[in-house]
Amino acid sequence: MPRIALATYDPGAEPGVDTDLPVLVRALVDAGAQAEARYWDDPAADWAGYDLVVIRSTWDYSWRAAEFTAWVERTGALTRLANPAQVVRWNTDKRYLGELAAAGVPTVPTRYTAPGEPAALPAGHEFVIKPTSGAGARFAARYTPAEHEDALRHLARMHEEGLTAMVQPYMPGIDARGERALQFFGGRLLHASRKGAVLAPGTPYDADKVAHPDLARWQPTEAELAVAQKALAAVPGAPELLYARVDLVDGDDGEPRLMELELVEPNLFLWLHPDSLPRVTEAILTAAEHTA
Repeated sequence: MPRIALATYDPGAEPGVDTDLPVLVRALVDAGAQAEARYWDDPAADWAGYDLVVIRSTWDYSWRAAEFTAWVERTGALTRLANPAQVVRWNTDKRYLGELAAAGVPTVPTRYTAPGEPAALPAGHEFVIKPTSGAGARFAARYTPAEHEDALRHLARMHEEGLTAMVQPYMPGIDARGERALQFFGGRLLHASRKGAVLAPGTPYDADKVAHPDLARWQPTEAELAVAQKALAAVPGAPELLYARVDLVDGDDGEPRLMELELVEPNLFLWLHPDSLPRVTEAILTAAEHTA
C-alpha cells in the first residue's frame, strides 16, 4: 500500500477551512492507500516515511515564506514531493509572471517595486497593489488615480514588512465576466470555475477578504485553454506537475490573460466539483506508486 501524506497547515484554535482535505484522505484510504493529513511544520513528521508528499493546503506559507521553502527543500530531498521542490520555490515568488510574459504568455502587465525602490504608480487608470508572496488577497487593494496617497502608504507598509510589491492595472473585465480558474491534475484538465471580483473599491489592503466570491462551475473556452496550456508549457525545466491552477481574466481586448499560475497549494474546489474526486484520487495514487 502506498504511503501518502497530504501536507496542510495548522489552524490552531480555529477550525480548518480546507473542506476538501478529509474527503480526499478518505477517498485515498478507500482506494487502498495509507493516507493521512500532516501539518507541514510538524517537527514530529517523518517525511521520509512516505512514498509521496502532496502539498495540499499549506495556506499559511506566504507569512513564513523562507521557513516554508526550506521545508520544501528538505522534504523534496527525502521523498517524492508534489509538486517538485524547484517548481514550488519558483512559484512562491510572483515575479514568475515576468518570466512567463517574456516567454510569450499573455499576462496581466506587472511592475515590481522592491523595498528601497521608488514608487511608480499609474496616473490614468485604476490599479492594484499586492505582494509577490501572498495568498487570499493578503495585502492587496485596488486604487483610482485620485487615491495615490493611500496607495503610497500601502506600499510603504509592505516595504516595512520586507515585501516586494506588484503593481498591475485593474482589469475591469473582472467586474463583468469574473475570474476563471482552470484546474489541471495528472497533466489533464480536471475542471474549471468562475468567481466574482475579490477587490471591491475602497476596501483597505489590511481588511479580510473573501478569496473566492460567487464561485460557480465554468466551461473553459478554446482561447482560455490555449493560454493555460501555453503558461504550463513555459514553466522552467518542463517539470512533471501533479497539479496546477491557471487563473485567467479578460484583457481590454476581451482576450484571456494570465492573472496567476498556482503550482503550490491551490484550492481544488472539490465541493463544487465532486465528480472530479475519482480522477484526483487516481492521479495521486499513480504518482505514489511510481515511487513506492
